[in-house]
Amino acid sequence: MTNELNLTVFQLALREDGIAVITIDLPGESQNTLKAAFVTEANALLDRLEQDPAIRGVVFISGKPGSFIAGADIHMLHACQSAAEATALSQAGQRFFDRLEQFKAPVVAAIDGACLGGGLELALACRGRVCTDSPKTALGLPEVMLGVLPGSGGTQRLPRLIGIPAALDLMLTGRHLNARKAQRLGLVDDVVPATILLQTALGLVQKLQHGRATLRKKNASLLSVQRLTKLALEDNPLGRRVLFQKAREQVLGKTRGHYPAPLRIIDCVETGVSQGFRKGLAAEALGFGELAVTPQARQLMNLYFATTAMKKDNGVADAGIQPRPVHRIGVLGAGLMGAGIAYVTANKARLAVRLKDKEVAGLNRGLAYIDRLIQKRLQRRSVTAFEAAQEQGRVTPTLDFSGFHNLDLVIEAVFEDLELKHRMLADVEAHCPAQTIFATNTSSIPIAHIAAAAQRPEQVIGMHYFSPVEKMPLLEIITTAHTAPEVIATTVDFGRRQGKTVIVVQDGAGFYVNRILAPYMNEAGHLLNEGAAVDAIDQALVQFGFPVGPFALLDEVGIDVGSKVGPILHQAFGERMKPAGVADKLLADGRYGRKSRKGFYLYEGVRKGEKQVDKSVYAVLGVSGDKSIAAGEIVERCLLMMLNEAARCLDERIIRSARDGDIGAVFGIGFPPFLGGPFRYADSLGIASVVDKLQQYQQRLGERFAPAESLLRMAQEKRTFHPVD
Repeated sequence: MTNELNLTVFQLALREDGIAVITIDLPGESQNTLKAAFVTEANALLDRLEQDPAIRGVVFISGKPGSFIAGADIHMLHACQSAAEATALSQAGQRFFDRLEQFKAPVVAAIDGACLGGGLELALACRGRVCTDSPKTALGLPEVMLGVLPGSGGTQRLPRLIGIPAALDLMLTGRHLNARKAQRLGLVDDVVPATILLQTALGLVQKLQHGRATLRKKNASLLSVQRLTKLALEDNPLGRRVLFQKAREQVLGKTRGHYPAPLRIIDCVETGVSQGFRKGLAAEALGFGELAVTPQARQLMNLYFATTAMKKDNGVADAGIQPRPVHRIGVLGAGLMGAGIAYVTANKARLAVRLKDKEVAGLNRGLAYIDRLIQKRLQRRSVTAFEAAQEQGRVTPTLDFSGFHNLDLVIEAVFEDLELKHRMLADVEAHCPAQTIFATNTSSIPIAHIAAAAQRPEQVIGMHYFSPVEKMPLLEIITTAHTAPEVIATTVDFGRRQGKTVIVVQDGAGFYVNRILAPYMNEAGHLLNEGAAVDAIDQALVQFGFPVGPFALLDEVGIDVGSKVGPILHQAFGERMKPAGVADKLLADGRYGRKSRKGFYLYEGVRKGEKQVDKSVYAVLGVSGDKSIAAGEIVERCLLMMLNEAARCLDERIIRSARDGDIGAVFGIGFPPFLGGPFRYADSLGIASVVDKLQQYQQRLGERFAPAESLLRMAQEKRTFHPVD
């Protein structure tokens, strides 16, 4: 039958008991995705199976271990030139999943690995779902991360299966569920080892044939909290109205109206609940089409393509350079950075870590920090007690260099002191094999200065993590003229194993992320010196789309930490990087930010989550804080300084491409993702417009706004950083 239907995406096996096993295996791809050929072939396959009276059940399973269906082909969506085209894609998917849901015999999805987006929508259209207990198994509807919504029935079927609040949480956050959590929510009927996945799915088909209830968890009591909540909210029109209103308020509080997709998701769910399944599907298809062509979706898709392309990039010009195997690593320094690096290595990369500190107390604090992070996941039941114990066992402490004789990579995370880092380098070269890579986690000292003391400078590289390491997604790999290509490829590969988004940058003052962040922060300081209020500046930039304002950020990272980069950049680049002088005055007053409970904001006598400016900061700085400066000007001045410096970094080859610069800014400093990054944003404004605005401020405020030479050339030649879509 397979040959007769001329199938390429599916393989069909008919069993003697009448159950058809359909194996999904997209040729030439590492993961299954929903392409146009998928729906065409799937409809032809259903046509044939519907006509066969012997068919008594169907199982969908993947031919790719660790990947069920990773979602739709984003290129197919990006190619849509109009809302109508995207709506038509949605409607085609809806029609196929409707057919699947209404199939004459029970259909079961046997899930191993990624089951995301359209993959989960296929599973939702089945009568039953079983999945493996593999760590790679993940279920979710992440379309919101691309600026769209689930477009093949997901907004309608998911709430009906697991309830409105749980469904909204999944769709509005785009988060993934592991197998056990999916089972607890009722999203899957059973979780089993991969070796018996097909057998379990066949058994579920047979149970469904006889009308038996699935294994899905039910509310045990009519008076359970879940049942009472459902009666009060989901089953009550007034309660539903409150539920949806609250959801909208929370979305607007988080997105500030910059992302239209979450609100459309809520609209679609509410339409389906109040007006019925068909009306809900119609709203979903329309919403999907209109969202797909918004500027926000286009930029989020561009980011997706950029990060996907980076996963195949080894960080060096020669694509043939292979990374060395890394089995064991060492971390020097058990402070927050060192402990964080050890944690993500044990957790994500699943590698053994030798954690060294000079004091027992330091080691104990580092191990306690790692333990707290693991315990949080254990309490959320995202790991088992056995898995947690395994993870803890991967990190072993030491006060000396015992155990360093067989390490492949050592990462130092000690204080920002060149002499200390030179001692760490000498110790590693003395106690480790000749091929051991020495990586420095410095945020301000040029790597060349550290490597100058090395016997093997080709083995020295920068690995700049961002704090807190377990939360911040970016890793900057910093290379010198002496760093071996194989060392670059190895650290890039290792960083990805830690779950990081990795960019490779050339050595230089501030590297890339701190270099473009510094003038942005400095301009906020100039605005403050001119009399603008701390909260007015912060709120303007948060409203624009940054996750936190510059002064709140300084309080969080530590005013003393933030102050270290400024003088280095001033020395390297001259007057345009001259610090505004804010940090020095605050440090002289003992203000270090949150850690000292004293900074720009109050930390005593305020409710949790509340932000109040410490008004005494104005007297310390000798400014009024009462001058009204338009929010538009605040945003424009800070952003232009960042865009200008990013252009210089590209021109000087600090970064390899505009793509890397966009990713570094979005994942490293929270540049608004819906704008695509500084280079995408500059393109959207128009390079000539950026130059014109810079020149206006240059005339008014001074030479720090002088446009980069590369911007002047681009404006004259009418070029953009990225090809025009």
